[in-house]
Amino acid sequence: MIRQLLKRIFHWGPLAALSIIKCITFMTMHCCSMWWPASQSWGGTINSGVFLCCSLLTIYNFLSAMMEGPGFLPFKWRPKAEEDEQHLQYCEACQGYKAPRAHHCRKCGRCVAKMDHHCPWINTCVGHVNHGHFTAFLFWAVLGCFQSTVILSCSLYRGINRVWYMYYGTGNEPRVYLSANSLFFCIFALGLSVGVVLAVGMLLYFQIRSILRNQTGVEDWIVEKAHYRRVEGQEKFVFPYDLGWKENWSQVMNWSCEPVGDGIYWPVREGCDQFTLTREQQEQKREKRERTRLYSVINKFSGWHLPFVNGWGALCHVPYTDEPRIKLDIGENVFVTRWRKYWLFGEKEGAEKKSRGWFPRSCVVEVSCNEDWKSK
Repeated sequence: MIRQLLKRIFHWGPLAALSIIKCITFMTMHCCSMWWPASQSWGGTINSGVFLCCSLLTIYNFLSAMMEGPGFLPFKWRPKAEEDEQHLQYCEACQGYKAPRAHHCRKCGRCVAKMDHHCPWINTCVGHVNHGHFTAFLFWAVLGCFQSTVILSCSLYRGINRVWYMYYGTGNEPRVYLSANSLFFCIFALGLSVGVVLAVGMLLYFQIRSILRNQTGVEDWIVEKAHYRRVEGQEKFVFPYDLGWKENWSQVMNWSCEPVGDGIYWPVREGCDQFTLTREQQEQKREKRERTRLYSVINKFSGWHLPFVNGWGALCHVPYTDEPRIKLDIGENVFVTRWRKYWLFGEKEGAEKKSRGWFPRSCVVEVSCNEDWKSK
């Protein structure tokens, strides 16, 4: 357990995130001690105290989201009732069934309960157990960096114009001294703060929207396909877990940020059951198998994300996704399930381990559809 936690911490994502938090915190407190000293007024004390609280809560929720993890299904998990297995997908990697709302993460190597996405900054998935702490981490990070942006901007302005205030000021203005090094780090920390407010603020918006709708990022894609595949006149697909924004919010966010429920069985809307979404997933999988086509490799592909020798079209239109690329050798066969103009997504035929990912369209030619694949 300890080894697993250490492996999770000593990764570029958590180390970079903690370094950014540390840089912004130290530089902001250094500038704040000159711009609005806590020792000279109650306002300065409150200002420094609020910022430190935001910084500490950011670190606490960050570490909690990383350490607690998303909540993994046990290996070889099966539902209590054997007849329920027909409604669930089987995970070959975990040798068990996927519970409703659970998905297998290839980076974690486990099935994650209520998986939203894999986050490199905490080096694990965001799921049922840590969704509350992860959202709280985003909130306090944005709030603290917004305050940091104000403090650093004002300090930078006062520091650059210090000489002007010395000669033309009232004498009551704060004196901010910035050496060449502190000026560089002040600008650097300000850039980080603005970046966090914009980038993490956008992610916070999506997470709050996800909680209010009780719909994860993975489920967004499933529901979108569910609406798309229904022809006009068919009954619209009803997402079973949307119980209203208040109930949805209370399932994830509370004072302790501890999740509600076991991550396997969920309250659902009237007219739905535990397997409404999983049955829809099975139908989508069936349609996916029906449209699968077999391609043969005619040009080698290295598996690089930027293929410099596979044509300008593939180089300039790489898929904007963290899904893998697969290495191809001449003569291999690939079952393709997704198509783009210059790229294809598929799985190698006969691979001992599942080898699926993107590759340039110029590397293959279509052979035929494969009935054996469709019958799997």
